[in-house]
Amino acid sequence: MIEKLQHKFALSREGAVDMVKACISVTVTNIVLMASAGILYLLISDMLGEGLRTERIPVYVIGGVSVLILIYVTNFIQYNATFLSTYKESGVRRTVLAERLRKLPLSFFGKKDLSDLTTTIMSDCAMIETASSHWIPELIGALISTAIVGVSMFFFFDWRMVLASFWVIPASFLLIWLSANAQKKAVRKNNGVKMELSDGIQECLESVRDLRANNAQDRYMSGLETKIRNVEKHALFTELKLAVFVNSAAIVLKLGIATTALVGGALFASGEITLLTFFMFLMLVSRLYDPMNITLQNFAAIIATDVQCERLDEVLSHDIQTGAEQMTNDGYDIEFDHVSFSYSDDTAVLKDVSFTAKQGEVTALIGPSGGGKTTVSRLAARFWDVTGGTIKLGGMDISGVDPETLFSAYSIVFQDVTLFNQSVMENIRIGRKDATDEEIINAAKLANCDEFVSKLPDGYNTLIGENGSELSGGERQRISIARAFLKDAPIILLDEATASLDVDNETKVQAALSRLIKDKTVMVIAHRMRTVAGADKIVVLSDGVVAEQGTPDELLQKNGIFAQMARLQTEGQNWSIA
Repeated sequence: MIEKLQHKFALSREGAVDMVKACISVTVTNIVLMASAGILYLLISDMLGEGLRTERIPVYVIGGVSVLILIYVTNFIQYNATFLSTYKESGVRRTVLAERLRKLPLSFFGKKDLSDLTTTIMSDCAMIETASSHWIPELIGALISTAIVGVSMFFFFDWRMVLASFWVIPASFLLIWLSANAQKKAVRKNNGVKMELSDGIQECLESVRDLRANNAQDRYMSGLETKIRNVEKHALFTELKLAVFVNSAAIVLKLGIATTALVGGALFASGEITLLTFFMFLMLVSRLYDPMNITLQNFAAIIATDVQCERLDEVLSHDIQTGAEQMTNDGYDIEFDHVSFSYSDDTAVLKDVSFTAKQGEVTALIGPSGGGKTTVSRLAARFWDVTGGTIKLGGMDISGVDPETLFSAYSIVFQDVTLFNQSVMENIRIGRKDATDEEIINAAKLANCDEFVSKLPDGYNTLIGENGSELSGGERQRISIARAFLKDAPIILLDEATASLDVDNETKVQAALSRLIKDKTVMVIAHRMRTVAGADKIVVLSDGVVAEQGTPDELLQKNGIFAQMARLQTEGQNWSIA
């Protein structure tokens, strides 16, 4: 049962145990509250019978005080079991979710966009928190306590009155349960249009410069307005559908008052029940149906949260990349041995790729766009796992090594640099979190950062804005290289590190890279032939296969793809504006 609760509501084991405790505490609290009605019934029964005797007064007083104490104690326990435990579990859930995301392969993130994952972490977790603290314990507690009371009354009172009073409860819950699929479908559709709107807003904010440059603001905002209207329309439709089922169930529930009055009146008229029993059942249904109506709403809300639970469970149940936490490599040669890879089952990106990037050499990956260059570099660092063949690092199969352990051997400089709204110092420290300020400054100097950092208002302590918005492209790229210097890993992966830079910045970045790659295993992705002219080995990738490999001079003599690319680039460099 605990494991089912874990998957059903995306809980930890402790959270599932706490949910069971919460349901039990709510049940006990409800039964204690109903005990007060039992004491009142006995008191009135005595008063209408032989009269209230003096020696029985202390019994009722002690019973009443005991019930009050029990109400206080059980409510205190219920509060701790439902609210405090739920908020603790909510923190655990977000932490576990973040840890899970950290260990998932990048193939998972390729199928999810940023707004979808943000919604899962924030909104879905908040929804389940509300369900765990308010809806689920109250629902389970109400059902169990009502069932206990109903069974008890069945044995101690007239069974016909019990049936007349309680038949509507399972009938109303059945009505909502039968609507579960329709509710989930509406919630999924509502979530879908919300995701579309969130994506549209995010895209608008990220591309506002291009929209203005092309006078496309009005057209884009018109589409965004349509998405907003869709969210409004589907939200109203979802609420309407929920209201139809809940209100219908509430109407069925109210029929219990009529059946209780009719059956009770008939039995009282025939002398089969007393006036007190008739009155007690009328009081019971008037007291029972109002909170049961709230329970029906909770039941419908819990059904709706299934969608959020499924989204969270998708993340928490997804396979993660695992492996040994100790590396057994002998050197840092990277060997691709008949490697195949596809992002989906039907589209092969790499087919039977074999080559070796040797330690102390620069291996350049070139070829037409879409040929598989970036995929090869990502596979080399186990961002994804291969679907066929093996990749070895110093003779060690990297698929058997924990990715975080493996990353300790890699420094990666991407074309698109990610910076944080922190100081220059802290952005470089990402390369090695325990680095001293002196080590960071030394790495910055090796990457030619000191030149522009010295001109900033607070030097290395200057905040550089969101994603380095206060810096130029070349300056951002040099901070990325400084991280690699600071990490000082034996393997360097360079992905078009100078492709978008001007000549001046490109020269400075190339000078920094020349110092960085010395005596290391280097794989570089490049389109410019002058970038790879000094490479020790060139691997030409085309349509997912190794079309050519060798030194630059050897490939030029073959007069193949590499030679053709070199000629075309030379022609492009000679182009001028007419």
